[in-house]
Amino acid sequence: MAELSELEGPVDWKERCVALESQLMKFRVQASKIRELLAEKMQQLERQVIDAERQAEKAFQQVQVMEEKLKAANIQTSESETRLYKKCQDLESVMQEKDDIIQSLELRLEEQKQMRLQEAKIIEEKAAKIKEWVTVKLNELEVENQNLRFINQNQTEEIRAIQSQLQELQGKKISCVSTPKLSEGQRLSGLTFGCFLSRAKSPPHEVRSEEVSKMASKEPEFTEGKRGEDSATILSCSASGLYTSLIYKNMTIPVYTTLKGKATQISSSPFLDDSSGSEEEDSSRSSSRTSESDTHSRSGPSSPRAMKRGVSVSSVASESDYAIPPDAYCADTECSQPEQKLPKTCSSSSESGKNEPLEKSGYLLKMSGKVKTWKRRWFVLKGGELLYYKSPSDVIRKPQGHIELSASCSIVKGDNKQTVQLTTEKHTYYLTADSPNILEEWIKVLQNVLRVQAANPLCLQPEGKPTAKGLLTKVKHGYSKRVWCTLVGKTLYYFRSQEDKFPLGQIKLWEAKVEEVDRSCDSDEDYEASGRCLLSTHYTIVIHPKDQGPTYLLIGSKHEKDTWLYHLTVAAGSNSVNVGSEFEQLVCKLLNIEGEPSSQIWRHPTLCHSKEGILSPLTTLPSEALQTEAIKLFKTCQLFINAAVDSPAIDYHISLAQSALQVCLTHPELQNEICCQLIKQTRRRQPQNQPGPLQGWQLLALCVGLFLPHHPFLWLLQLHLKRNADSRTEFGKYAIYCQRCVERTQQNGDREARPSRMEILSTLLRNPYHHSLPFSIPVHFMNGIYQVVGFDASTTVEEFLNTLNQDTGMRKPTQSGFALFTDDPSGKELEHCLQGNIKICDIISKWEQASKEQQSGKCEGTRTVRLTYKNRLYFSVQARGETDREKLLLLYQTNDQIINGLFPLNKDLALEMAALLAQVEIGDFERPFSTPAGHNQCKASQNLKQVIEKFYPKRYREGCSEEQLRQLYQRLSTRWMALRGHSAADCVRIYLTVARKWPFFGAKLFLAKPIGPSSSGNTFVWLAIHENGLSILEYTSMRLVVSYVYKSLMTFGGCQDDFMVVINTHAKDRPTEKLLFAMAKPKILEITLLIASYINNFYQQKAALHHLSAPALLSAKSQGPHARAMGSQPLLSSSRPTKGPTLL
Repeated sequence: MAELSELEGPVDWKERCVALESQLMKFRVQASKIRELLAEKMQQLERQVIDAERQAEKAFQQVQVMEEKLKAANIQTSESETRLYKKCQDLESVMQEKDDIIQSLELRLEEQKQMRLQEAKIIEEKAAKIKEWVTVKLNELEVENQNLRFINQNQTEEIRAIQSQLQELQGKKISCVSTPKLSEGQRLSGLTFGCFLSRAKSPPHEVRSEEVSKMASKEPEFTEGKRGEDSATILSCSASGLYTSLIYKNMTIPVYTTLKGKATQISSSPFLDDSSGSEEEDSSRSSSRTSESDTHSRSGPSSPRAMKRGVSVSSVASESDYAIPPDAYCADTECSQPEQKLPKTCSSSSESGKNEPLEKSGYLLKMSGKVKTWKRRWFVLKGGELLYYKSPSDVIRKPQGHIELSASCSIVKGDNKQTVQLTTEKHTYYLTADSPNILEEWIKVLQNVLRVQAANPLCLQPEGKPTAKGLLTKVKHGYSKRVWCTLVGKTLYYFRSQEDKFPLGQIKLWEAKVEEVDRSCDSDEDYEASGRCLLSTHYTIVIHPKDQGPTYLLIGSKHEKDTWLYHLTVAAGSNSVNVGSEFEQLVCKLLNIEGEPSSQIWRHPTLCHSKEGILSPLTTLPSEALQTEAIKLFKTCQLFINAAVDSPAIDYHISLAQSALQVCLTHPELQNEICCQLIKQTRRRQPQNQPGPLQGWQLLALCVGLFLPHHPFLWLLQLHLKRNADSRTEFGKYAIYCQRCVERTQQNGDREARPSRMEILSTLLRNPYHHSLPFSIPVHFMNGIYQVVGFDASTTVEEFLNTLNQDTGMRKPTQSGFALFTDDPSGKELEHCLQGNIKICDIISKWEQASKEQQSGKCEGTRTVRLTYKNRLYFSVQARGETDREKLLLLYQTNDQIINGLFPLNKDLALEMAALLAQVEIGDFERPFSTPAGHNQCKASQNLKQVIEKFYPKRYREGCSEEQLRQLYQRLSTRWMALRGHSAADCVRIYLTVARKWPFFGAKLFLAKPIGPSSSGNTFVWLAIHENGLSILEYTSMRLVVSYVYKSLMTFGGCQDDFMVVINTHAKDRPTEKLLFAMAKPKILEITLLIASYINNFYQQKAALHHLSAPALLSAKSQGPHARAMGSQPLLSSSRPTKGPTLL
């Protein structure tokens, strides 16, 4: 302890005392504060206690008051209940009175409604009577004008013919002798043409079922029993969208109209209720009936008023409600329109400074809204509105309707040169001019009103594949506009938007000066002030054509600027080596020296094969995303080239090639890139420029079969192929094949789908150089056989059919009526007719893609597309030139209809037809007792069973017992044995002769359900499409109900979800009739295209017959009697037999 005290040292007690005193003072201060706080808390608590006592006293007082009130209320309880009960009864009585008043008012309102409806019906009946009277008068005037026009035309033709004969013969006597010969030549021409039209003209427009019943009594063998199958399943079928979109371009149902004897598509989508016409059309008919009758009475064709107004006979006749089709008018000066009453003002000017008209008037045909018929109207374009009247004299009255033109309007010219589709925000109008020149004038003025200044307003999208396209800002003369630009060839087109079909203008780039300039501060301020919201870092390219002012293009990104600068420079014809990527600059250098083979440029590493990947694309691309995709594309090409082609890796190569080329089809900007990459990878850096790997050439062959690059890469590709073409080496053979593919792609255009599995396998596993047609596919016929046909990557359906017809000895499809069909990838019983401009490889590829999507998970390659060649259009006149193969295929196609219940015949006739087919396919029937062994008995029974299953109608053999089948076999064997010794050709002839006795032989039948007030709920009919027109048949007996020739079909096609046909009945009370049928969507599309094909085929044959002149017929007449007899044979053979042949 002493040691510890010594270590601590002495303690300073004074300091310790002072510290303790300070701490004591602190404690005392804290204690005083605590006392003060406690005093304040005590005071607060005392105040709260006082307040609580006060509140308790108040509450006690309130309780006492409430108890006193409660005592007083108990005294008055009985009196208040009686008062409330009386008040409740009074209120209930008042409510009952008000309800009675409301009911009486509702009854009065209902009575007023009924009265208004009755008055409206009376007014409608009066209006219908007035309209009927006006229509009858107009039809009478129209018929008179048609007769006068026909007489005038005949007289004009006779005068011209007589004048030509007078000039040729130059003598009065000779001319007198030659005049009867001319009429005889005209008579022969009429006979020749009338023979072709005899079947179309002979039946009336409507053939009722009563007349058919009389004819049916003479031919009882064509009757059949009722069908028991459920027809509703036929209406529920649907098509695969992906594959059908290629075959028919889109799955929407088009609408056709008949103009000048030709079926013309006026809409690619079905009609809606308000697809055309206006709401003012019907309301103005009754108001204009008096004016029109006055016009006809006061202004006849020969009246001075009509002559003064400049109206011809045709224009006066065209004022009727239902106009004469445009083919009734010619485009000569004799049928000129009335003179323009409106002055052509010039309120806008083009870039060249020329004034453009904005006003016009004249006659046009307009399709009405409710009933799709053509009506002739006088149109007046003025003040940005298109008004239409019934006649020029009605311009002082209220118009029939008006069409408001705005920036959102679009004008699309139809496939016919005389029809245009005008689409506004509310309606779609279809207009037809009397001649293509008149329509061109209208479109030009309409485009001027819509501020469209295209060099060729009739041109839709510029022809050719665009080299570059995008949304840019164009500046010229201080004015800026955001436009969609496309570079096609050596011309830059700019549009209002990407969807617009008509260019606002164009800039010729050849020999123009194209360069990049610095951004102008003044222009930036102008843009920012005008609210364009341009980036402050935009780039500017100036285009300075010869003898014109400069045009500035403002571009937002550097990648896009580089792309536009390069392609514009190339289009201008400049071989500048300062623009574009390194690869593009080297190509320009080669182009300047015309590809000199000894140049060192060819050895540049950028132009030669490389094992490593590329760091940047070979071509300029407009976006960073495309540049990244281009680098991935090069890696894909390297994988395709480096992986060995063997059985395990073949599917890997197919996947790589399809994915790479599909990316290029989706993004056309990459097509130049992949071609340049494959050119690079098929070149070695040796002195001899040894070709690259063989698989690179195979991928290049697949690529050039799909699409071609633009200039100058196309020049580089052709030069590269020319330098490597050598039939002695495997690489050179592929180069020669690539040359053929380039020529074929240039001839038939680019493809639409990636290569199919079959195309890639054929290119990889066998050198296509050794085959002019490297690919092949079987085409099936109705008799169960097939023909293998070759084709290449660019073969169209038309070229494919030419090869098929040459191999099989058949006529052209235009003569035979045969067409190529494919099955549906979904496996449903649907067929797709192939058009002539579609490529076979695209069809196979699209079918393959659709099959994979609809049947995912199944083994690939198990199903392939099935092509079938069979008859689609049947013409009895062309039957005299049928080949033996065509007759045989027609026989089996008819048998297919018989089996499926689409051909009316009874059981006996069906058995006769089956025996004929058995004789054709198997030959003579071998009797079972001809040999002692039982083998022949078994073979005969098998043959009989096979014939019944293949050639006998299903509805007759279903439900038969064993005994009935045995009797059926016995009857068939008897008829079959009776045909012993007959050749196959004789049986085919007999079979077709019997089948052609049915008036609708060769027709295509469609199951449909009529829609309308007259049709019953579950009634189905057959729509028969044949060479003479459209016929409606009963569902069970297939008897004719009504028939319409093609000349009476005004409009046909889709109408919402149904099939629509507008018929010209030529009746006074009801000139037109609109028929609607419920059908499956694929069937509506098929029947629409089939009717259009029949009409257009008839139109082409009619045009071909008109090429025969009268002198040629006279020279034919001057030949000997033997020649006349030979010439009359086709006329006799075209008539059908009236009596059935004897079969046995």
